[in-house]
Parts: sequence; structure tokens; C-alpha cells
Amino acid sequence: MLFIDNKGNLDASLNLALEEYCLLNLPIDESYLLFYVNAPSIIIGKHQNTLEEIDTDFVKERDIRVVRRISGGGAVYHDLGNLNFSFIKRFDPKHFNNYREFTGPVVAALNELGVRAELSGRNDILVEGRKVSGNAQAVRRDRMVSHGTLLFRSELEDVVHALKPKPGKMISKGIQSIRSRVVNIGDFLPATVDMEAFRSALLTHLFPGTSTPPIQQLSDADWTKVTALADSKYRTWDWNFGESPAFNLQRVQRFAIGELDARLMVEQGHVKNAKFYGDFFSKRDIGDLEKALSGIRYHPDDVREAACAVHAEEIFEGVGIDELVKLLY
Repeated sequence: MLFIDNKGNLDASLNLALEEYCLLNLPIDESYLLFYVNAPSIIIGKHQNTLEEIDTDFVKERDIRVVRRISGGGAVYHDLGNLNFSFIKRFDPKHFNNYREFTGPVVAALNELGVRAELSGRNDILVEGRKVSGNAQAVRRDRMVSHGTLLFRSELEDVVHALKPKPGKMISKGIQSIRSRVVNIGDFLPATVDMEAFRSALLTHLFPGTSTPPIQQLSDADWTKVTALADSKYRTWDWNFGESPAFNLQRVQRFAIGELDARLMVEQGHVKNAKFYGDFFSKRDIGDLEKALSGIRYHPDDVREAACAVHAEEIFEGVGIDELVKLLY
């Protein structure tokens, strides 16, 4: 097995692009291990509805990046206290959904550090009954990746807040996350053990008998392609939000003019249909706003632009554009 050095990058988009590039392009007669740490970010499962998984206000306030990965499973929160690992190897049917094959060495390494970890269920690592790692897999042609998180000294309050969707009725065809009780591995280690020491200890166990792991070298040309993949895919709204499954959204709020019941049908990240109901009075036809919203990208900037274009504040007199955007998104 060879180790892939991510050069200390903390950009979730770049690290996920690096993972996919290595999965698709490195010689598959060898297996690989990639470690990376991300700045605060939410990593969405391939088949999930992004907006159903996150608190959009908290994410915007904290400038948390939202990135979709190529594997299934639930949403996870990453920050500088979370170590991520990816095993890349030739696909073998007996290895897919066999998480023990990949988490076993990690569990053994944690136990060697004095942390009593165990694999639980299909793909979680627990310590004293609480989750410290979730894992997922993806297959591409004759290759596969099995990757997971290791909560080392993560800000658990941020985990809870970031992965708590805004209130509102949303009926989605996506796969929703199952929230688990989590704990940091660092709680079971001396305070003097920092992320670098933790990472080094894991590498020592995973690459026994060597002071430094054998490295898979990436050329400047490789890194150029990784960056291009990050730009064309992992940094785009189309991939991170537009790929969400179709969903119907209903939001109800009472304003001075009466109750406003907004319903949107969203497909491929765009509003297919918009309807408004309620006991409010309006001196203008609400159909103007419904038509303006239909077909737009489901993004707050686009919602705002459409609402401004038809002067929605006149349709719902007393309801400002900001209030309307907050209701709809």
C-alpha cells in the first residue's frame, strides 16, 4: 500500500477531487491510503437532498462549505478536528459493503492507542457506544474507494447545528441521514496528543516497520488535473445542490396580511412549479410571482431576483423581499 500526500490542503472541494482523481487514474495494481483534514464543511452523500440535511442559515453565517461526495450514505460534518481516511484499491465484489476489511486496521490502530473502538452495525466505529467514525464506499469500473471520518477533537456543537435542517415541511426522494450520538476520540487520549501526533500514530500502525510510509508521487500535471476537477465539479452549485433528488417544499408563516402557505416543486435543482395559498388579501395577481419563480435555479439569489422582477412586495403587501426569500429558502 502507498500513501498519498495531500500537501496539507484543507479545502474540501480539492480533497474530494484528489480522492476521485486518484481513484480513477492511479495504477490499480497497487492499493492506496489518503489522509486529509478539511476546514469546516458539510459533506453530502451522493443520493441526498442537500437542503434537507443542513441548516442553511448556520452554514452561511459560519461560512461552511457544502460539498457532495461520490459515495452514498449520510451527511457528515468536517472541521480541523476531524481526520478523514480513504482506502483505494482494485474492486472485488467480496470487499464491497464489507467495511470490516477497511475499518479493521483503523479499529486496531485506535485500540493500540488505548482507545477501545469497535465496528458496529454495517459501517460505524464506536467507542463506549458512541460514534466516532462513519464510512461509505463507491465503485468506479474496476476500482473502489472506502472512506470514513475520525472525530478526533471536532467541535461537536457545530456538528449538531450544521446538520440540523431549518424547520419546514419537505417531502423528498433523497436518502436522509440518521443522526447518531457522537464523541471525540481525543476525549479518550491525553490532552497532549494533537492531530499531528494522532495522524502519525495511525500511519505507524497502518504502515508497520517503516519510519515513513511509502509515498505515491503526484506530478505537477496530476495536481493541475485535480484542481481542474475541483473547479469543474466539486466547487459548482450544479453538483453540490443541483444534483439533489426531486422534492416538494411547503413553508407556512403568518404575516400581518395573513397566513402565507408557499409550495414549491423542485427537480434537478430548479423550481418546476410554485404555488401560494393562504387567507391573505392581495391587490395583485399572485400568478405573476408563481410564473416568475417557475424554471429558476433553486438558490436564494435567483429567488430574490425573480421576486424583485415582479415586485413581490406589492403582491404580498407588508412582506418584504428578504422575508419572502427566507420563507422560500
